Amino acid sequence: MNEQHSRPAEHRLHALEEQEVALEDFACGGRILDIGGGGEGVIGELKGSSVVAVDRRRGELEAAPPGPLKIVMDVRELQFLDGTFHCVTAFFSLCYVPGGDHELILREAFRVLRPRGDFLVWDLIAPPRPDGDKDILVIPLAIRLPHRQITTSYGVSWPIEGRDVGYYVRLAEAVGFELISRQEWGRVFHLHLRRP
Repeated sequence: MNEQHSRPAEHRLHALEEQEVALEDFACGGRILDIGGGGEGVIGELKGSSVVAVDRRRGELEAAPPGPLKIVMDVRELQFLDGTFHCVTAFFSLCYVPGGDHELILREAFRVLRPRGDFLVWDLIAPPRPDGDKDILVIPLAIRLPHRQITTSYGVSWPIEGRDVGYYVRLAEAVGFELISRQEWGRVFHLHLRRP
C-alpha cells in the first residue's frame, strides 16, 4: 500500500502522554478468548496456548507472537458456541471499534462466557474532542509484562463526545455483566467484569 495513503496526515493527530500499563498474570480456569488479539498480542504473550486470539485482520494476527491459536473472525459475530470460554479479554481493542458496535461486542462476549466467567478489559479514556482538524487520538504505551516491556503506540479515531470508564461500565451492566473492579490511572483503565 502507498505510504501516503496508509498513514493519516500529521495535522490530524493528537498525541497523549505516554501511559504505563503493568499487566500482571491473572487466573483463569480454562480457555481465554482475546478480542482483537493481533498486533503485539499482549494477552497471548502473557497466557500462551490457553488463548484463542481473534482479529478481523489477518495481518494483525500474523504479526502477533506465537503461542495462542489465532483465528480471523469478526468479533461482532463470534463463531463460538454459548458458554465456550472461562475468560474473555480485550486489551486496547474496544477503542478501535465504532461506538455503535460496542454493545454488540459486549453481548457476544457475555454469550460465549461460561456462567461466573470473567471479562477483563484494558482500554483508553478518550477526552471529548475539541473542534478542529485533529480527529485521531494517539496513545503511546509502555506495557510491563512479568518478563519484558513492550513500547508501542495506538492511533484510534477520536470520538467527538469522548469515552470515559463510565461509558463502558454502563454498557456492560446493561448487557448483564457484574462489575467486580474498576481501576483508572492517567488515560487508561482496567475493568474486571463477570457473567453471573
